[in-house]
Amino acid sequence: MNYKVKFVKSKISLFITLLSIGLTGCSSKVNYLETSTKQYGQLIEFVGDSLGHPRTLNDDGSTKLVNTDDWTSGFWPGSLWYLYELTDDEKWRNEAQRFTVNMAEQQFKNINHDIGFKMNCSYGNGYRLTQNPDYVDVLIQSAKTLALRFDPNVGCIRSWDFNQHIWGYPVIIDNMMNLELLFKATKLSGDSIYYHIAVSHAETTLKNHFRPDNSSYHVVDYNQETGAVWGNFTHQGFSRSSAWARGQAWGLYGFTMTYRETGDKRFLDQAKKIADFILNHPNLPNDLVPYWDFNAGNIPEEPRDVSAAAIICSALFELSEHLGDEGNPYLKKAQEQLHNLSNRTYLAKVGSNGNFLLKHAVGSIPHGAEVDKPLNYADYYFLEAQVRNKNFTFN
Repeated sequence: MNYKVKFVKSKISLFITLLSIGLTGCSSKVNYLETSTKQYGQLIEFVGDSLGHPRTLNDDGSTKLVNTDDWTSGFWPGSLWYLYELTDDEKWRNEAQRFTVNMAEQQFKNINHDIGFKMNCSYGNGYRLTQNPDYVDVLIQSAKTLALRFDPNVGCIRSWDFNQHIWGYPVIIDNMMNLELLFKATKLSGDSIYYHIAVSHAETTLKNHFRPDNSSYHVVDYNQETGAVWGNFTHQGFSRSSAWARGQAWGLYGFTMTYRETGDKRFLDQAKKIADFILNHPNLPNDLVPYWDFNAGNIPEEPRDVSAAAIICSALFELSEHLGDEGNPYLKKAQEQLHNLSNRTYLAKVGSNGNFLLKHAVGSIPHGAEVDKPLNYADYYFLEAQVRNKNFTFN
């Protein structure tokens, strides 16, 4: 589907949508790119020559730097790659390369499923934008490491190794995001094993992770010997029966991407069902930035989660692309959501928020971790949504 054609078709409805936001929203509109480059320019100065990757703010307001073992470490170089893509400024390319190379050792580390986040967001974006041949072997080796976590009896990649006294073979909805690394490895290597592992994982998740209303469990635990489901849990949501907002976002994004890579309509249909669950939920606020869990106990007093909103927004842009004219309502919602994330309610002023971009994210309420803090993955998917939005040719 041609982005320019789709934009023309949706231009009038988008104009009406923006008008409906009201004068208050319009008056707070800011230049997101100017803000982003200034904020990240200052964050780079803070990091300096250190090997740390900014993740969030500590409780005392200081910047929390993490090493590359941290599951969020790839989002920092990934965001720098997106700034390079948005600005065409070599400064961002150079910084992105510096922090991407810092990730190299992770290609061999079978710590958990998050190697996909780490290496596809960093090396994957780097290869997409530069075609640097040095990145190919790293991406393939990263996929080999991730594939070690696949068990054919279960049909899924094991997510975590901790809490073995609680879970036998835990698989989380987040794991859908890591399949993109496997699809990429098949394209780069010609070896279809990675593709087949990714499809198996997606099919098994489709079968077992979703409730009748198309919300997803966070954790599904399997019997590793038989592949039978032992139970459904949550680790970061309100309850095992609730719809943790970022989990729904991971599912929407993951199944949309899996359709792109396979052309299998089952995955596209599931992505639409998840999108409809999110967008039609009575507890979704009017500005489309969800509470941290759609079923949290004290709505509307519960914290919002801009990380979930940014992931949903980016996924809706891609979902709309795959659906032709049927995708226009999803495109409209993505554009409205991105507009809201780009105003001062959520986009920080220059020099504030520890120089991260978005405010009001939530890491894990049950663990009391990173509540109402900036998070590097919220910034990453916000910038990715801006890249996808730019492809609809607004100029």
